[in-house]
This record gives sequence, structure tokens and C-alpha cells, in this order.
Amino acid sequence: MRLALSRPLTRSYWLQSLEENLQPTPPLEGEYNADVAIVGGGFVGLWTALTLKERDPNITVAVLEQDICGGGASGRNGGFVMSWWPKIGSLLSFCTQEQALFLAHAAERAITELGEFCEQHEIDAHYARKGWLWTATTPAHIDSWNGTLNMCARLGVQPFVRVSRQEVAAATGSDVHLAGVFEGSNATVQPGALVRGMREVAKKAGVRIFEQTPVSSIEPGRTVRLSSDKGYVNASTVVMASNAWAASIPELAKLIVPVNSSIVVTEPIPEKLEQMGWTGQQSITDSQLMVDYYRTTRDGRIAFGKGTGALAYGSRIDDTFSNHAQSIELTEADFRRTYPSLASTQLTNAWSGPIDRTYDSLPVFGTLTGSQNIHYGIGWSGNGVGPSRLGGRILASLALGVRDEWSTCPLVGRRCKTFPPEPLRYLGGSLVRNAVIRKERAEMSGVRPSAIDRMLAGLAPVGLEDKA
Repeated sequence: MRLALSRPLTRSYWLQSLEENLQPTPPLEGEYNADVAIVGGGFVGLWTALTLKERDPNITVAVLEQDICGGGASGRNGGFVMSWWPKIGSLLSFCTQEQALFLAHAAERAITELGEFCEQHEIDAHYARKGWLWTATTPAHIDSWNGTLNMCARLGVQPFVRVSRQEVAAATGSDVHLAGVFEGSNATVQPGALVRGMREVAKKAGVRIFEQTPVSSIEPGRTVRLSSDKGYVNASTVVMASNAWAASIPELAKLIVPVNSSIVVTEPIPEKLEQMGWTGQQSITDSQLMVDYYRTTRDGRIAFGKGTGALAYGSRIDDTFSNHAQSIELTEADFRRTYPSLASTQLTNAWSGPIDRTYDSLPVFGTLTGSQNIHYGIGWSGNGVGPSRLGGRILASLALGVRDEWSTCPLVGRRCKTFPPEPLRYLGGSLVRNAVIRKERAEMSGVRPSAIDRMLAGLAPVGLEDKA
């Protein structure tokens, strides 16, 4: 099978601030043999490599990354380390209650484990566990979390606390926020620093990392052969951890659609943040389907993102996922609407990035049809920073052929709603996206959306949070 490649994406603020740590490892040259080869050097690929070495220090593991580790989605996200409690409804759609609780509790523990990992390995990833505010910024979205809270109550768990209008406005520094709930388990990180720190830990553990090594083709067999520009890797087992780039494989393209998300970052404004009262370091989202997500940084900036949802024809990873002007304009407009008191604040950085979206916004794991040794974990849907820790365990168990709680969990081999082929994927996806934009603009203006926009928006995949 052949893989579609792309040139490196525009660097995010997170990576730009780490210029001295961006020296790539040498690319693959010649022939290299490995027990396990991992395609993709982001969070999922690195957690898989680290888990494999923890379980068997003698195993040979190679990571092949077409850019630098973190050059894709892992170094371009908002740095939200979230649980799966907001997705409990989606989990229950294909899990038993026991299974859903196992995965939700494991995802929450992964947040703690990430902080412990950073402390153990002295990674300055700006880890701050200050919780997450899920808010409503228009009357139409108030109590959109009720369904999730009710499901949690039926399961006997209470991860969320309701927050009054006055409390949420004070905590976020903006009275645009009308209501909210708070989940205390969540954290934030500087994602570029985290993924580059993980890279160094993996290297010290003996993982061979080849950066600037795009994989152009994969030849299945008892020994899998991966081809790159100047060399080959022969591996007994292969793990595909390539996020949205996995859509170049037809079997996986049915499970995900690459959509973009964009982030803008302000100049440092610590004094203004202090005046606004936005000092708690919580991560914040609103309740739009094209969700706004925002947080402050250690140096007193605001990083404000939006799931802008633009697609590229044929799921190609092109400039739509690097520096998409329309998406960045939508993101800035929502930032200005949310924080009108910062009208004169300058933006210093802006970029777009890829999200490998499934219909229910939860990942799927499996083994390629006709193969027993090419495994995949895809569909992180914009929430991979924390749950990728679980993904590494699942993929390590699959790669080692171990039957345990991870390889047999319901995320493995689950039946997912699939996306249509082209041109329906692009044309239909763009039609639905435009309807979502119109619907949410109307709601933000206090106007009832048209019936056709409500109908079309209802065809969109589930968002970051399950709604009532």
C-alpha cells in the first residue's frame, strides 16, 4: 500500500518557543531491522514505543516520523489534558456500564500519570492541573451538559460540579459566559514541550527515532517492509499512529475524516489577565459543535482555539491543515466576541492543524484486514493529549500479541459509523459544515436557526462533548 505524504506544517507557537530543542534526529538511510516499527512520532506513537520498552527492554523499536516529533497534531493542539467523562454517553453506546467506567476512570488516571511522568523525567511541559470549565456562551447552550451529568449520576459518579453564572463569569474573565460545569481532573500542558520531552525519554530508553523520514509505502507480510526516501525498515510488527494522515489508507479513510482546527495566540498580557480575574489557569470550552477552547499560558498569553472543521478533497493534508485563512478569521472573531475588553490586544501567532475525526469523537483500534501484524489507533478527534496514554497501552498489547484488559477493551475492533467516499465526503461534509456555521452564528446572535440548517447540522459528527 502507498501512503500520501505532505510537506511539514507551519510551526505552532508551542514549537516555535522551543527552537533550541527542534534539532531532528538523522533520517533513515539504508536498511534497518526492528521488532516493532511505529509510523508517527506524536503522542500515540511515542507512548506506544515507551510502553513497549517498559514491558520488554530488549525489544527493538523504531519510530518513523515524516517531520519532527510533534510536527503534526501533537505539537499543534491547545494543550488540554482531558478525560473521557464528557464522552460517557458515546462510550455507553457501544460499551457495557462496567466497560465505560473502566475507560472513563482510566482516562482520568492518565491525567495524573502524565504529571507524574513529567516530574519523574524532569520534563518542563508546564503541567498545571487546574480543571476544566464547560460553559455556555449563548442562552441556546445553557444546560447542554445535562444529559452527560444525568448519565454520570446513573453510573454513580460525579465528576462535574455546576457553576453559577457569577462564578463562571468571574473565573473566565468574561460575562459572555452564562453558565457552566467544572471538572476538576483536567490539566493543561505546553504540548510541544511535552512531545519533545517524550522523544528524549524514548531515545534514552533505546527507541530508534528517525525524523524527516516519510513512509512512502508499506509491503505487508510476515515481515513488513516500510519504504522511505533513502532506506527501508523491516519489522515483525507495525503500528500505524499517524493521526489524520492515516486517511491515505482506504480501509482507515472510512473510519475518519481529517478536519482542521485553528488557534490564535495573543501577546503577553499578564496585567490585563489579573485585572480580568482570569488567573485560575483552568482550561475552558464553550458548547458549540465547532467548539471554542481556550486557556492562558505561563507567560501570560491567551491561546484561543476553534474546531473550525474545514476539509480538503480526498482527505489530503494540505494548507487547510497548516495556515487556513478563513478558519483563523473565524477563530479570531470568536476570541474578540468572547473577550471584547481585549479589542486592542495584538495576536502574535496563528496556525491550523489536523484532527482525525470519527463520528462519535472516540478513537478506534484494530488490525488491517488481511494482516495479522499491522495495527492502528486513530480517531482521537481533538482529545488525544491525555487518552493517548491509554492508546499506547492498547497498541503495545496488540503489537506484542498479549491478551489483556487493553487489547480486549471495547475500543478495539469496534464497529463505527463510516464516512462516505469522495466526492460525497467533501461535498456533503462542506455542506454540513456551512450549515453548522450558520446555525451557531444565529444562536450566538439570539436568533432561531433555520429549519434546514438545524437539520443539516444534525448530520455532523458528535463534538468534543456529548450534549443533552
